Amino acid sequence: MSVLDSIIEGVREDLAIHRKSMAEVAEAIDRAPAVRDPLTTLLAGQMSVIAEVKRSSPSKGALALIPDPAVLAEQYALAGASMISVLTERRRFGGSLEDLVAVRARVDIPVMRKDFMVDEYQFFEARAHGTDVVLLIVAALGHNQLNDYHQLALELGMRALVEVHTNDELERALDISPQIVGINSRNLKTLEVDAQTFAELIPRVPSSLVRVAESGISTRSDVDFAQRHGATAILVGEALVRAGDPGVAMRELLGLGRLEA
Repeated sequence: MSVLDSIIEGVREDLAIHRKSMAEVAEAIDRAPAVRDPLTTLLAGQMSVIAEVKRSSPSKGALALIPDPAVLAEQYALAGASMISVLTERRRFGGSLEDLVAVRARVDIPVMRKDFMVDEYQFFEARAHGTDVVLLIVAALGHNQLNDYHQLALELGMRALVEVHTNDELERALDISPQIVGINSRNLKTLEVDAQTFAELIPRVPSSLVRVAESGISTRSDVDFAQRHGATAILVGEALVRAGDPGVAMRELLGLGRLEA
C-alpha cells in the first residue's frame, strides 16, 4: 500500500465515524458564510502565496503545535497571503474542521480545506464549514470521479485547486477545465520531492489559469525557480510554521522587506 492509499484508507475510516445526516449538513450550508472567490486575490500580483496551517506531515512528522490556528492565519494575512490552506485531515496532519472554522472566522481572504476528498459527502461538509476552495488530488481520483467532484464543488459555489505531479495527471486535470492547477513536486505515493517537476509541468499549464507550485519551497531561490518556470502562486506550509515569525518568513520568500511596526 502506498502512502497515498494509506491516507485515503484513514480518511474513509474517519468519515464513517463522524458522518452526519444530509439534512443536518444542508441546514449548516444554509447558515454558512458566503463563498469568497479566490481567483481575484490569486491573480492580483506576480506571485501570490497560499499559506498553510499545518501541524505535521507523513514525510516530516510533527512540525509545529499551532495551539491557535486563527492567530497563525491572521499573521499570514497581515503579511500579504492571498489565501489560507487549512489541513483538516487528522491522522497524518493533525488538523480538523474546527481549525478551518476558526481560521475562516478570523481572516477576510479565501480559505481552502486541504484534505483528501474521496467521498461526495466531504464537499457538502466542506461548504457547511465555510470552505471557499477544496483540493482535488488527481492521483487519488478516477477520471469520472475527478470530473464529478469538480462539478459538485462549483455547484456548491466553491472553487477547486486541482493537484497533479505527472504529465498524465496534468492532461487529466486539463480535461475538466480547471481554474486553479497545483503542480506538486512531492510524489504522494513515495513522498519523494523533485523540484524539476515544476520546470517540466508548469509551462504546460495555460497562462490563463492560476498555476500553483506546491511542496519543497523553503527559500527565496525556490520561489525564483518556480516563478521562472511560470508559477503564479506558491503553496507553503512547513517553511512558515517552523519559522520563528511566520509573517516575516513569508515576506522573505517573496523578497519583500519587514512590515513596519
